[in-house]
Amino acid sequence: MQPAAIPEHRDPAAPHPIAELLACPPAIGNLLNASAECIEFEAGDVIFTQNDICRGLYVVIAGQLLRKAARLDSRLTLGTVRAGEVVELAAMLGDVRHTYSLVAQTKGTVMRLPKETLGRAFQTYSPLRMQLLEELAREVSRAYGMCCSTRMASIRRRATESGLA
Repeated sequence: MQPAAIPEHRDPAAPHPIAELLACPPAIGNLLNASAECIEFEAGDVIFTQNDICRGLYVVIAGQLLRKAARLDSRLTLGTVRAGEVVELAAMLGDVRHTYSLVAQTKGTVMRLPKETLGRAFQTYSPLRMQLLEELAREVSRAYGMCCSTRMASIRRRATESGLA
């Protein structure tokens, strides 16, 4: 007798696969597929620049990129982006400008789903917008978790260095 399968417990903040995020009726899927733009890039290429108007939702197909931002008088590296990750959910859903620049570290490809097409998809199939909003909430949760763990590591390191540990 086979043991019962144990249900997979996924971290609720873990990123969801793009196919799951964009799960929608075939007509909407066809609309998105037909409008998708593939953008090939080389190391050093800038995919989009901070403060430019967001032109769509980006999905990294291959390669590695960096999120970089200018804040006050400093330049910050916000983190890396790898294949399978969705980029600029907040700018796309909020109808705003990019809050950082996306710069290629390696050769690769991103797919852009144009803002206009996504707008039509949202009107036709409203659950799609909610699925993307849920992913944005997970993204914020992951960033908060990373920020907290980095801060705790810093506090522990200072405590160890001062002999309080």
